[in-house]
Amino acid sequence: MERSQLLTINQVAKILGVVPPTLRRWDKSGKLKAIRIGNKHGVGERQYRGEDIIKFITQ
Repeated sequence: MERSQLLTINQVAKILGVVPPTLRRWDKSGKLKAIRIGNKHGVGERQYRGEDIIKFITQ
């Protein structure tokens, strides 16, 4: 995984062994923040930076 690569919520769920609703909860709580792609009101698709996933895994 490249550090600057963006990953979908489903890709990250598979990597971390969790379901997408868990990632949504983590995003809301600040445990693992997502980037919203799409709607200018922040309602777009959640994507994650590869570097953030690497950092999360190695913490």
